[in-house]
Amino acid sequence: MAVIDQCITDRFAVFNGDCMEVMQAMPTGSVHHSIYSPPFGGLYHYSSSERDLSNCDDYDSFFEHYAFVVRELARITMPGRVSAVHCMDVPRSNSGTDSLIDFPGDIIRLHEREGWRYTGRRMIWKEPLAVRLRTMQKNLAHASLCADSIDCGVASGDMLLTFRRAGQNPVPVKHPEGLFDYAGERIPPSDLLPFRGWTGKQTENRWSHWIWRQYADCMWDDIRMQRVLPYREARDSEDEKHVHPLQLDVIDRCVTLFSNPGETVLTPFLGVGSEVYSPVMLGRRGIGWELKPSYFRQAVKNVEAAANGYRFDKQNEEMLLDQEPVEA
Repeated sequence: MAVIDQCITDRFAVFNGDCMEVMQAMPTGSVHHSIYSPPFGGLYHYSSSERDLSNCDDYDSFFEHYAFVVRELARITMPGRVSAVHCMDVPRSNSGTDSLIDFPGDIIRLHEREGWRYTGRRMIWKEPLAVRLRTMQKNLAHASLCADSIDCGVASGDMLLTFRRAGQNPVPVKHPEGLFDYAGERIPPSDLLPFRGWTGKQTENRWSHWIWRQYADCMWDDIRMQRVLPYREARDSEDEKHVHPLQLDVIDRCVTLFSNPGETVLTPFLGVGSEVYSPVMLGRRGIGWELKPSYFRQAVKNVEAAANGYRFDKQNEEMLLDQEPVEA
């Protein structure tokens, strides 16, 4: 399968095509960080392409194919650097009353077999009623509690798994003035503002310390769930249509923690471009691949907006000029 379409600039490169075909041509150790959501092991179908991992015959076949992606990411990632995988437990049925598949656990075991070191997981909290209304999961209905609470379920949170490539990191990711911007819904205490950009001893940088405590927590309950990129135009009628972009707060945190400005951040599953948009906005270079043409076209719009200094304003559903473009 040749690349169907592409958009390449000095800030980003996005492709409408199969990630495996392009990754194989990339130099070993050329990527500094990767972040992505793999197709959720049969939970959703994203397109009708036979190359789409969501269209595998069964769960085992999905992991057989996904292993090629994990293995190739290990090759092209700089030694000692981090790959972040966004995932969740997968229900065995739509009713939600059956048991769950430990999809995150299987992802961990696959990475360890392919030479990655598992370094931790962060739970991304979800409000139960919102999950119920979005998924119509029967075991989250109050009626289930009233009828037989044995059948009650849990609003499973998303998980962000981190893996470190074997070897010594040759280029430290440094923050000599600590963390500057906070990506989350909490309001930082006002008395910490004077320490923003603190150039003195970093043990005294109360602003950065406060942000770091939010990021180092194993429970990310401060993610702005609606802070996602535009995706409605990416829907089409050709197949079953799941579009749910990863929250930008999650991506911003990973890009900040695991890469330096000017470095390359990659996603093998581009979707509508979130995992390239965020790196570009933060002064990195982004690379991504997407099989579905409608997703790719929306990704190009979103990423070009980032390169031109625009941010997406969710409340008004429009791109607003945020800043002069950040040089990578």
